[in-house]
Amino acid sequence: MIGSLLVVCIGNICRSPVGERLLRSKLGDCDVKVASAGLGALVGQGADPLAAEVAAQRGVSLDGHIARQFTPALGRDSDLILVMEPRQRNEIARTAPELLGRCFLFDHWNGSRGVPDPYRKSREFHESVFEQIRDAGEGWTAWLQAQTERRR
Repeated sequence: MIGSLLVVCIGNICRSPVGERLLRSKLGDCDVKVASAGLGALVGQGADPLAAEVAAQRGVSLDGHIARQFTPALGRDSDLILVMEPRQRNEIARTAPELLGRCFLFDHWNGSRGVPDPYRKSREFHESVFEQIRDAGEGWTAWLQAQTERRR
């Protein structure tokens, strides 16, 4: 049973906040707590302005997001950890091997190639990454909704 989900990237200002907010909006009736963090978080910073603008244009608000650092304790408090790149999964496995079984790529249902980092890249790149996150989130949303239905 998945009650909490953590979306992880590097800085926790572009990809993971988008993934967090998209999943949170889609899973409202599933009673799943969704949060995000970064392996090299820009702690205390808000979402990247361009990432926030691209998300807002697509109906997703990153308002109020504050970057925070991933820790093994934070990972242990999460039933499912979704990372944006294979190397992030490897880093979590290195620092907290007990978390590997609950750590998956965000695009697991879409080929498991990873979602590239748009930080300091063009608007078009941010738009492409948003679409990748949105599409990949659909797979997790369907899976988590199915899990919720099985519990009922």
